[in-house]
Amino acid sequence: MQRDLEIDLLRAFVAVATHKNFTQAAGVLGRTQSAISIQIKRLEEIAGLRLFERTNKAVTITAQGETLLDDANRILQLNDEALSRLHQPEADGLVRIGTPDDYATYLLPQVLSDFSTAYPRVQVEVVCDDVVDLLRRLDQGKLDLVVAAHPNKNNSGEFIRREPLHWVAASNFYCEPGEPVPLVIYPHGSVCREIALKALGRAGTSWRIAYSTRSVAVIHNAVAAGSGVAVSESATIEDGFEILDGRDGFPPLQDIVIALHRRAGSEALAAVALAAEYIVQGLKNSAMQ
Repeated sequence: MQRDLEIDLLRAFVAVATHKNFTQAAGVLGRTQSAISIQIKRLEEIAGLRLFERTNKAVTITAQGETLLDDANRILQLNDEALSRLHQPEADGLVRIGTPDDYATYLLPQVLSDFSTAYPRVQVEVVCDDVVDLLRRLDQGKLDLVVAAHPNKNNSGEFIRREPLHWVAASNFYCEPGEPVPLVIYPHGSVCREIALKALGRAGTSWRIAYSTRSVAVIHNAVAAGSGVAVSESATIEDGFEILDGRDGFPPLQDIVIALHRRAGSEALAAVALAAEYIVQGLKNSAMQ
C-alpha cells in the first residue's frame, strides 16, 4: 500500500521540532494543541516510527525524527516554491544587466542560470564594464540593472552585502626589499584600485603598476605567474593564491559594499523586478555559504 507524507503533517512536525513544544507549535500554526498531537501521531503511524520522545517537561526529537527533519524541510520548501511560481506573473522580454568582469565570472553565473530556468521566456543580456560606465548607461536607459561595488553604503543602490578585500599573490611571488611592489590591478574608476592605493599611501609603501586591466582572467593569470600582487574580494580569490594581509607593506583593507542599481521606471516591468529579486537574494545567500 502506497504511503504518502502529507504536507500538513510535515508542517506540524517541523513546527514541533523547531519549538520543542506542542503548545508553541500550535500557536505558530494557528491550531489547537490537540490537533497538533493528532497530526504528529498520524505522521508517526505513516512513518512506522516514533519521531518524538514526550515527557511532562520536554519534547525531544528522536534520531529517526532528525533524519526526517531534513527531508521535511526540503519537501516544504519545494511545495512553497511550486505554489509561489504558480502565482507569479508570467514574465517575458529582455533584461539588460551590467556588472564588472569579476562579478560576471564568479558571483552571477549560477544566479542568472537559476533565473533563466525559472523564467525561460525572459532573455538576459549581460554587459561587462567598469562601474562608472555601467551607471552612466543605466542613467541613459541602456541598462535595466547594474551590480556594482562601492566603498560604503552611501550610494543610490540597494544594499546586498559587504565583501572583504585582501592582498593576494602567488606562493612563489618575491619582491626585493625596498623595491616598489608590482601591482596587478584594475584601471582608474575601480573601487578596489582606489582603496588599495590609498592604503599603500597611508602605509608608506612604494608601488608600481605591472598590469592594469579590466579582465579578471588577465589579473589572475598574471598573479599566478608571479608577476605581482592583486587586490581581490573574498569571493573571487583563486585557489592557490596566498593572502598577504598583515605582512610588511600590506596594510588592512576596508570592506566594500555590493549594491544593485535599477533603471528609473523599471520596477513596473515584471521581468526586471523578478531578475532583481533573484540577484539580491542569490548574492545574499551565497555570502552565507
